[in-house]
Amino acid sequence: MTDAAAFADCRNCLCQASRSAARGVTAVFDRHLRPHGLRITQFTILANLIIRGATPVTTLAEALGADRTTLTRNLALLVHNGWIQTHADENDARTHLVSATPNGRAVAQDALPAWRKAQAAVAAALGGADVAALRRLANATLT
Repeated sequence: MTDAAAFADCRNCLCQASRSAARGVTAVFDRHLRPHGLRITQFTILANLIIRGATPVTTLAEALGADRTTLTRNLALLVHNGWIQTHADENDARTHLVSATPNGRAVAQDALPAWRKAQAAVAAALGGADVAALRRLANATLT
């Protein structure tokens, strides 16, 4: 039989805390973006494509910190909505590029003020030191 006391430290699990915090932050952004028909995952993809231009799927997945399978599912909905397009790279037909369509750019542009409000709300809730810590954590290489 396992002794529950041996697992007492698990109440302070950093992984669980970070996942819970991420769900809360995601909910704030989703709430602000909902009137524009977007979720934060979709807005982030569109924003990255607007910033980067046509991008290979693998490069986009790395930039977003997402695995290719999850990103491919998210891209399918954006293609269905007409917000992005995919096409083969002229120099390498094995490489698929993704880019925002004019409609996708317009949707993202319309939602940008809502994203800024969500960004400000989360930053205010966290405070400057915690925002800096979150950015350090996001850029850290953990092994």
